[in-house]
Amino acid sequence: MTANPPLASASTSDIAAAAARLAGAAASGVPCAPVRDLIGRDDLAAAYAVQAELTARRLARGARITGRKIGLTSESVQRQLGVDRPDFGVLFADMAHPDGGTVPAGRVLQPRVEAEIAFVLRADLADGPLDTAQVREAIGHGVAALEICGSRIDGWDISLGDTVADNASSGAYVLGADRRTLDEAEPVDAVMTMSVNGTEVSTGTGAACLGDPVEALRWLARTARELGEPLRAGQVVLSGALGPMYAVSPGDTVTARLTGFSGVTVHFGEGEPS
Repeated sequence: MTANPPLASASTSDIAAAAARLAGAAASGVPCAPVRDLIGRDDLAAAYAVQAELTARRLARGARITGRKIGLTSESVQRQLGVDRPDFGVLFADMAHPDGGTVPAGRVLQPRVEAEIAFVLRADLADGPLDTAQVREAIGHGVAALEICGSRIDGWDISLGDTVADNASSGAYVLGADRRTLDEAEPVDAVMTMSVNGTEVSTGTGAACLGDPVEALRWLARTARELGEPLRAGQVVLSGALGPMYAVSPGDTVTARLTGFSGVTVHFGEGEPS
């Protein structure tokens, strides 16, 4: 963290209790009550402190960070969840699934899927102005992506503080196979359609993601640096939903197509949770 991180109004014990509640839900596979009774609805310093504690626990068990996700970038998703600003979470290696692969049953609690553009960085975003030109230059390539959001909180009954504490409701992600540089495809111009079992369930455009997915990445680069954990070369960044998320069930197949960035597909397994 930074030398002078923002101070949380929640106590250390409340932050620890919130982390324990969410960790218990993840371990048991049984969603828990919201944590806003412990850390408040909008205390972002406290919420990110809970997220950091949960991240530290995963790293201690051998997890590996692969990047970040930006959440709540689409007005439609903000309306769905009753929030009004973006957030971010951490991506781990065990969250990644191959294009056309299967997410085992129970791997993600209360799964909801959204389509977006993912960036893979070729340069650090740690120094300099972190303006649009620098951020564009740092992008190695973009791909179509599906994020499988999951909530450890029962019924997705979340405030901003709840979702931030819960690693921005991260679950899993899938990257498409076709890579595009920014010379080959402009993210803001992408048009997205997402279908479940062949039925269209969500549409949107690159402009729905904070006006431009590259601008969403710029927001994250600055925010991450402020918190002392800047973005690094090789990391994956899920830039945020281009349209509404959609709840999925075991046996479903989800496909998204993004003009300029091709498509991406994932299946959801049936049977006993793995």
